[in-house]
Amino acid sequence: MAVPNKKKILNDPVYGFITIPTELLFDLVEHPYFQRLRRIRQMGLADYIYPGALHTRFHHALGAMHLMGQAMQTLQSKGHRISDDECESAQIAILLHDIGHGPCSHVLESSLLDHVHHETISLLLMKELNRQFGGRLSMAITMFEGTYPRPFFHQLVSSQLDMDRMDYLNRDGYYTGVAEGAIGAERIIKMLDLVNDELVVEAKGILSVENFLNARRLMYWQVYLHKTSICCESMLVQILRRARFLIRQGVDVVAPPPFRLFLTESVSLEQFSREDHYLRAFTQLDDYDVWSCVKQWAQHDDFVLATICQMLLDRRLFKIMLSTEPFSGELLTELETQLRRKGLADDALSYFLIEGQATNAAYLPSQERINIKLRSGQVIDIADASDLSNIQVLTNIVRRYYVCWARDLVVREPVSTF
Repeated sequence: MAVPNKKKILNDPVYGFITIPTELLFDLVEHPYFQRLRRIRQMGLADYIYPGALHTRFHHALGAMHLMGQAMQTLQSKGHRISDDECESAQIAILLHDIGHGPCSHVLESSLLDHVHHETISLLLMKELNRQFGGRLSMAITMFEGTYPRPFFHQLVSSQLDMDRMDYLNRDGYYTGVAEGAIGAERIIKMLDLVNDELVVEAKGILSVENFLNARRLMYWQVYLHKTSICCESMLVQILRRARFLIRQGVDVVAPPPFRLFLTESVSLEQFSREDHYLRAFTQLDDYDVWSCVKQWAQHDDFVLATICQMLLDRRLFKIMLSTEPFSGELLTELETQLRRKGLADDALSYFLIEGQATNAAYLPSQERINIKLRSGQVIDIADASDLSNIQVLTNIVRRYYVCWARDLVVREPVSTF
């Protein structure tokens, strides 16, 4: 019987042809845990604003793996000793870095589980895969965790200049059509070097890093934290909140068993780590579960659940206002009054009037820094090396307050919750 060829070449719209370089990487790509990422959109509900933003976590993970391979080649070409096992493990770590994402990516991260971050779930799934593959992912897991003795591997997986960010900025910019996302990842990677096994960028790459930071800042406000995207995501969060409330009140709300499990129970990290059935149920969830339920819930007898579902399906979105300062109590009182006039009872208001805040900083020197290696050999922070006039803007945490409400809500008779 012929041995199958596992060194596949894929045609990627962002980078052209990319290769799955080893049999182990191929087997991981083929695993059901990874194939699930085909059914999870990379950008949640961003296609409500940018219709082309339909790419998936599957695309992104393969792209990040490709960039990691380029980074390994660059560092090896500069005389740094990196073994074949280390190269493979680094690519495994970045390939699986998002395997713990739930439906709709970041949108429902704190809605389905009790504040369990997707990276924590990724690590749990990597450990389960390590068990299934006889310990062959052990080195990759230490790189992912940051416990591998050579810290630059973790920096390439998760830092302020990692392969994850390089791919998603390029890829998200490509699929949204927002040109500001283009960052010249290939040049940045060519400028990478090591000092004492710590990642640095050669001085001639400063302009490319500045462009990267600028692109990240612009993409957050133009795409990731676009006001319409915030509004869509807020509506979806309220839909799950309402479905969860109804289920816990004993109301019949249809949902597939794995989805119903997380709507019925508040699952903590301790439970998730200790009890296998939660992890098994999680790996069966994807965007299709959420959207099929939203379509069915739009016909539910409960006014709140049905109305928000139908509004989201029809793109009749809540009105949203942004501000650099918290909203006054007078404004919120006025919005509540408007909704009451439409027939909503007080205990239904919180589903149709939502407050929150969004923050963004392109670069945080207080976290793991982007280090620049000067021609003298001295290593300094990018914030000190850059002559960019707006570097202070890039390092500031920018905060936006928002309020969104169902301005166009139509209530035929007074509505109250249970």
